[in-house]
Amino acid sequence: MTAETERKERYEGITRWFRENMPDAKSELDYKSGYELLVAVILSAQCTDKRVNMVTPAFFKRFPDAASLASADFDEVLQLISSISFPNNKARHLIGMAEMLTGRFGGVIPDDVETMQQLPGVGRKTANVVASIIYHKPVIAVDTHVFRVARRIGLSDGKNVEEVENDLTAGFPEAIRADAHHWLILHGRYVCTARKPKCSECGIADYCREFLNR
Repeated sequence: MTAETERKERYEGITRWFRENMPDAKSELDYKSGYELLVAVILSAQCTDKRVNMVTPAFFKRFPDAASLASADFDEVLQLISSISFPNNKARHLIGMAEMLTGRFGGVIPDDVETMQQLPGVGRKTANVVASIIYHKPVIAVDTHVFRVARRIGLSDGKNVEEVENDLTAGFPEAIRADAHHWLILHGRYVCTARKPKCSECGIADYCREFLNR
């Protein structure tokens, strides 16, 4: 069996298992609009979704839309997100994002990943997450969990985020790429953890390159 054939079968097997066992995978961030999702994803960088969800109710009560956030006082934003990692940078990014979103884009989040990255605080991962959820774009966001799991399982040998994203985009059909992102991130968060992966509990161990090569 060639390496290409082996990887194709790995993608097929993993997809089959997740479809059967995690058919309704979705983001664990709490949000009610595209604006709220964008804010939450910006806050979630190097921070847990659980912590973000503890902060956003009060934040969205005070700043329910981009227009209100665009005119926000920096110190007030900082106080509301003080328990989040890198609060100073994120406070600046959030206000800058809201200013650009209202001033340049009429309050509408761009549906193009590249254009969305013009917004302060929005990198490729954030843009991919928002575009896939709000606009159902066939893109895969690669965070630390997805990067680790993809390489450990054998879905990619990419040396950086961009290479892993390219491999996953090629390996998963368009129709399931948004789901695949959630499958991998949740699997990495709860099962295929960084230091002590729970291989005995893993439903895709039979397809995992690292597990099979032990």
